[in-house]
Amino acid sequence: MSHKSLSAASRGAIYVFLSAVCFSIGGLFMKLIPWNGLAINSARNIFSCLVLAAFFKISRHRLVINRTVIIGALAITGTNILYCLANKLTTAGNTIILQFTAPIWVMIFSSLLYKKKPGRLDLIAAAFVFTGVICFFVDSLSSGHMTGDLLALLSGVCYSGVFMLNSGADSDSLSSVLIGMVLNFLTGLPFLIAEHPFSADAQTLGAVLILGIVQLGLAYVFLTKGLEQTPAITASLISGIEPVLNPVLVALFYGEMLTPLSLIGAAIVFISVLSYNLLMIKKQAETA
Repeated sequence: MSHKSLSAASRGAIYVFLSAVCFSIGGLFMKLIPWNGLAINSARNIFSCLVLAAFFKISRHRLVINRTVIIGALAITGTNILYCLANKLTTAGNTIILQFTAPIWVMIFSSLLYKKKPGRLDLIAAAFVFTGVICFFVDSLSSGHMTGDLLALLSGVCYSGVFMLNSGADSDSLSSVLIGMVLNFLTGLPFLIAEHPFSADAQTLGAVLILGIVQLGLAYVFLTKGLEQTPAITASLISGIEPVLNPVLVALFYGEMLTPLSLIGAAIVFISVLSYNLLMIKKQAETA
């Protein structure tokens, strides 16, 4: 490997890491906003659209509209809407860990839609992840978080669609992201109007600005830049910082903690997905 390619790979990894850090602040700042989840999602996408539009202008990237891009935009819309709703109905830790099941859903859908037979490692990883998910839902029966946990899991399903559709021949990730952000804004607009946003206090408006500019806008700019130079498996491994940092920030600054059973489930899901990615990287290196 040349010094130039190593440098490009390093830059890509840094971009992906920065995107994960930006995404990770979502749980905390959503808890600080006393609005409906759909209203929060609409408001933050006003500012994320401005960030993406500015990036399009600076990078001279042309907006692409085709079937694959639109389906990708719908996957992004579903991911963000379900995440915001779940974050208000369950703990931030439950939300992000259940969304982190996305790589396993990628494997399942690849098998069902593209007849890509899962390997032994795939099946073992899936079994462990769903064991962790079961821990969350058993805990939900006593904590009353069942609806929120289910929405978080569905967010992970939608998130897997984003990973799958961005690899298509006629896909364009930036265009999917921008169109998805516009759809997110429009979908939640009636709920945002009902919250009377212009009369909101400084904390609420500040949190919305940070969510839109940093947690969505900059995060997606960093992610799309990083994926240009980083393999998907490596990127998903680096992104593992998000489900760790997200609940830590909420616990430190908001005081919301995971229950013991949810902690066990979180550990099972997190370790299973990271171990799966590490073993896949090792396997690819051996066959290269």
